[in-house]
Amino acid sequence: MTSEEIEIPEPEPSRIPEQDQEMTFFEHLNELRRRLLRAILGLVPAVAVGWIFKKEIKDFLVAPLQPAWERLNLPGEAVLRFAGPADAFMMYMKNSLIAGVLLASPWIFWQLWMFIAPGLYKKEKALAIPFIFFSTLCFAGGAIFGYKLVFPEAFTVLLGFSDETLVATLFVKDYMPFFRRMLLAFGIVFEVPVVVAFLAGAGIVTWQQLLKFSRWWIVCAAFISMLLTPQDVYTMIMMLIPLVVLYFVGVFVAYLISKFQKKPKS
Repeated sequence: MTSEEIEIPEPEPSRIPEQDQEMTFFEHLNELRRRLLRAILGLVPAVAVGWIFKKEIKDFLVAPLQPAWERLNLPGEAVLRFAGPADAFMMYMKNSLIAGVLLASPWIFWQLWMFIAPGLYKKEKALAIPFIFFSTLCFAGGAIFGYKLVFPEAFTVLLGFSDETLVATLFVKDYMPFFRRMLLAFGIVFEVPVVVAFLAGAGIVTWQQLLKFSRWWIVCAAFISMLLTPQDVYTMIMMLIPLVVLYFVGVFVAYLISKFQKKPKS
C-alpha cells in the first residue's frame, strides 16, 4: 500500500484551535500585560463610582451588625470607631476598591478569558459567555448569601461573649477587613459549580470522576471552611454546607453536559 492510498483521518472540528500558532514566552508576557492594562482601565471608573457612594457602602457593610447588637441588648448602638487619623480614609479607599472590583468583574473575567482563549479549542471557547455570566452571578449570590443569612447570626455568636466586664468596642481597622474577607470568601465559595462545570465542559474531567472524588471533596470543604471563617461553629457550618451542596450541583451540571455532548447531531 502506497502512501497515497493511506487515508489520514481529519481531526474533529471541535478539537481544532482557531488560531493554531505558537506564541513565544515574551509574546505571552506582552499579551498578559495588555490584558492587565485593559482590566485596570476598566477598573478605574468602577472604583470612582465606589468612591462616590462610599458612605452608602459603609452603611451597607455595617448593617448586618445592627440585628446582632439589638438581639444581645448591648449598650449603645452598633457603631464603628477609629483611633488612627487615616483609618477612616483608608476604610473608604479599600471599600471603594472592593466595590469597583465587583462592579467591573464581568470586564475583568472577560479579559482573563481573552488571555487564556488562544490556547483553547473551539468547543472550550464556546464556554466563554456562560463562564463569564455564571461566574459573576455565582459570586454575587455567594456574597448575598453571606450578607443576608450568615453574617447577622455569626455576629450574634461572636458578640455573645460580651458581658458587664467584657464590653464590645468595634474599630474600623478590625471590623472592615474581617467583613470584606468574609464577603469575598463566600463569593469565591459559590464559584465551585462554575469551575466544576467548566472542567467537565472542557473535557478535562468527567462527571463520574467528580462523583468519585466527592468523598475527598467533603474533607477538603471542611478544611477550607475552617481556614476561611473565624472558626466559630455556626460560620464554619454555613460555609461547609454550600461548599458540599454546590459541588454536587456542579457534578449534576457536568452530567447534563456529558449527555448533551453525546447527543447525536441531526
